[in-house]
Amino acid sequence: MAKSFFHFLMSFRHPKPVNTINQFANDAYLDHSFPKNSKDYEELSSYLELNGFYLSSMTVFDEAWEIYKSNEKKIYR
Repeated sequence: MAKSFFHFLMSFRHPKPVNTINQFANDAYLDHSFPKNSKDYEELSSYLELNGFYLSSMTVFDEAWEIYKSNEKKIYR
């Protein structure tokens, strides 16, 4: 079974963020309401649009989502 987006995103946590995805991962970790079990783009996107005050832009989420989907395809071929 595929990992949730949150589980995937946590692999990008970094004590000294070097890019926007590292910062997103760190901030999502601290967001106790983040939908941790979701694998659904629409659910996550809607949540972040309403609650993702820590995102500088939704483009950061879209970039992370594309990496997530790409990795999932490699794993489940």
